[in-house]
This record gives sequence, structure tokens and C-alpha cells, in this order.
Amino acid sequence: MLLETPRLVLRRFRAADAAPLAAYRSDPAVARFQSWTPPVSLDSAARTVRALAEGSPREPGWFQYAVELRADRCLVGDVGVRLHENLMQAEIGFTLAGDRQGHGYAAEAVGAVLDDLFRRGLHRVCAECDARNTRSARLLRRLGFVQEGLLRQATWIKGEWTDDLLFGLLATDRRPPHGTTGRELLHGPGTAD
Repeated sequence: MLLETPRLVLRRFRAADAAPLAAYRSDPAVARFQSWTPPVSLDSAARTVRALAEGSPREPGWFQYAVELRADRCLVGDVGVRLHENLMQAEIGFTLAGDRQGHGYAAEAVGAVLDDLFRRGLHRVCAECDARNTRSARLLRRLGFVQEGLLRQATWIKGEWTDDLLFGLLATDRRPPHGTTGRELLHGPGTAD
């Protein structure tokens, strides 16, 4: 376990996560604004899970947290963080299974990751989303992100040009995440699973 909230455990990916990862990434509604194309095969998900299990949330580069519900210990999504080489800024992204959306899980998971990043001394976290992805943009705003820009027809994805919204959050902007109690626990490095 890397991070814990009242309802969620954020941990490394493990082999047993391949089937649920394939299931939610195969949902066309979940994949609509993402870089992958559904369906995602079990073999592809198994390779992805092996790759996501590597790395460290404290080292530069991408690290993907598996988001698990505490109540039934099932994988419901993931939160990715790309830590900059200077260890003072990061980029964040998130995906949640379609049937788990609308319950505040994404806000709780992303909020816990942001709390951890800023507690470690980061200055800035940014995020980018397809301008049509109004739910993700609304979540980012609710967590305190400021929309810093709009890139018109900046991404060619799935056969079309899309506009991208750019968001930023400074440590000095940080508000408590919506839907959390402030009881989030941070477990030190080397305590995964």
C-alpha cells in the first residue's frame, strides 16, 4: 500500500489486476478521451500491468497507482503521475471504471495523490484533458486546478483533431479535496503492498 483514504487504497499494480484493467479500459465510454482503443485484450492488459508495477512514485518519470476500493478490494481505476526530473513539478492523469464514476472515488484518489505530492515539497502539478471531457475538467476545477489554457485542435487522436484544456495547481493554491476527511495516511517508501 502506498496511500490510503477512508474508502480507497492506492497501491502498485499486481498480476491479478489484468482482468479488471482490461474490463474498464475496454469500455468505449471510459476509453473515449484516452489514448488507447477498446477493446483491451487480457494479454495486453497483463503486459500493461507488468509494466505499471515497476517504477517508483518518488523517482522521475511515470508511475501509475492502482486504485482499489477498501470495502471489496476490487480495482476501480488508476492515477498516473509523471514526476519531473527536478522533483518539484509533476503531471497527473486518471481513469476510473465507468460503473464506479459519480461516487467521488476519482476526487478522493486524485486528492490523496496531490496531498502526497505537495507534502513532499512539489511546487506545481499540471493536467491536460480533451476539451470535450467536461467531467474530468470539472473534477480538476473542484480539486483547485486553474485552467491555464486551451490548445485548439492540438491532438490528433482516434481519427480527429481535438482541443486540449491545460490546468495547473500550485502548492499555494491547494485546498482540501472534495469528499475527503483529511485522514489520508501516507506510508513511506519501500512499503508497497
